[in-house]
Amino acid sequence: MRRVRYHAHGGPEVLTIEEADIPRPGPGQVLIRAEAIGLNYVDVQLRRETSPDSLYFRPLPATLTGDVVGTIQEAGPDTDPALVGTRVAALSEDAYAEYVVVDADWLVNVPPRLDAGTASVLSLAGPVALGALRMGRLQPDDIVLVTAAAGTIGHLAVQLAKHKGARTVIATAGSPAKVAFLKELGADVAIDHTEPDWAAQVRQAAPDGVDLALDAVGGEMLHTSIGLLAPFGRAVAFGASAGDLTSVPITSLFALKTLTGFSLMAWRAADSEQARADIAEMTALVQADALRVVTETKLPLNEVVQAHRLMEQRTVLGRLLLIP
Repeated sequence: MRRVRYHAHGGPEVLTIEEADIPRPGPGQVLIRAEAIGLNYVDVQLRRETSPDSLYFRPLPATLTGDVVGTIQEAGPDTDPALVGTRVAALSEDAYAEYVVVDADWLVNVPPRLDAGTASVLSLAGPVALGALRMGRLQPDDIVLVTAAAGTIGHLAVQLAKHKGARTVIATAGSPAKVAFLKELGADVAIDHTEPDWAAQVRQAAPDGVDLALDAVGGEMLHTSIGLLAPFGRAVAFGASAGDLTSVPITSLFALKTLTGFSLMAWRAADSEQARADIAEMTALVQADALRVVTETKLPLNEVVQAHRLMEQRTVLGRLLLIP
């Protein structure tokens, strides 16, 4: 089978396609033949990071994460053999391959009518968007700010906030094309955050401040988002694509504001029942066509270098898929 590894940190060109034996599932695991692989931006950061002291550093040779959709080919020891033949989605730490081994605990059954791109958000992107809104205690009539809103998680968060009763959803992204895309998704206000006055545009749309801000960028974007909160406003950080993991000043929270972090792995460990309920809710929403999952960019596995270039250029709308 074909798989992707990198043996040196650096640009997209370090990604190499290798031939390898099909892996065998161990206890509590299953083998999936991949139909599609949903890519995550964090792997751009992991691939580029050269400092062993960084939280983004990954020892070499390294694998890449992703959300795999496919059919179970084999069940390992102590795993229900009836799973064989089931179409599923699963988060994997070694996702860029034709065959993937994952733990069976968090498999997501994929309804027959769902296309692979839509199904790819059920294991991570959808639950993160929903969980971040839940962690932020979204209330009906809230004004919600979503930064980097045209990405895999952001474009779902915009729609979920509207679906759950937000009064106004303000969404930011980094180009006119993305701003137009966000308006199509139902954002009440869409702003190009590359414009120097983007924060002033948010204040114009929400003169008294926003009630809830969701941020996956970190750094200056997170600092500005906290500054845009109303008294008793809540910010939820679920990523740090800017690479800044440590610089939030505590003084920015003194004006009756809160900042909470969100991680899907922590959510699963702390409240597995709710985490599973979130997966079920997301599945029901996409089955009912209540959410639009955008997967317009699809590339074959052998164009993985180009896929990472597109992620670095931040030109993709919604989710980028690799097709084995």
